[in-house]
Amino acid sequence: MTETTVRKQYDQLAAVYDLRWKSYIAKTLSFLKTWAEISRLNTVLDIACGTGEFERLLLSEYSSQQIVGVDISEKMLAIAKHKLKAYPQVLFKRASASNLPFDSNSFDVIVCANSFHYFDNPSAALTEMRRVLKPKGKVIILDWCRDYLSCKICDLILKYIDPAHKRCYTQEEFHSLLRDANFVLSHADRIRFGVVWGLMVATASLKV
Repeated sequence: MTETTVRKQYDQLAAVYDLRWKSYIAKTLSFLKTWAEISRLNTVLDIACGTGEFERLLLSEYSSQQIVGVDISEKMLAIAKHKLKAYPQVLFKRASASNLPFDSNSFDVIVCANSFHYFDNPSAALTEMRRVLKPKGKVIILDWCRDYLSCKICDLILKYIDPAHKRCYTQEEFHSLLRDANFVLSHADRIRFGVVWGLMVATASLKV
């Protein structure tokens, strides 16, 4: 199962993750924060939160922001908890994107960055996002985009050398998954970060 492999891989990477991916994390999560336009009154769920860098960014602007971060790696979460121990309203839990331990209609905003290509069952993950999202809430997902040649090549190579990698999606495939999960796209784009990383982002809401 890919999820078990991802967990093991990121447990091993946790201690060096922030340093190894410092530039990439800073650029992509800063972009996501600006794009998401999260209000200080919003209750936020961060799926695959890693070491809590997105939480740190949000709290640097709104120190009282209500945030829950979930990840499948205990060691990544341990770093996140330590990093943000000064914020008692921030909660971290180990959980799968396809089995979220929350009541329905719990969050105003759900974000998911740089992890969609790891999901065993993206449709199940989107169904869970839909379930826990409040009726007027929004989901923002940022991930690698296979429309870029560099990411297409990475996708092909990683399928052979990285057992944790599942697959990258084109923007059209990604949007189809969102629509099939009964989301309505409100804003979407593609953006390049440096020579290699071509990403796509989408904001979606519940279909009425």
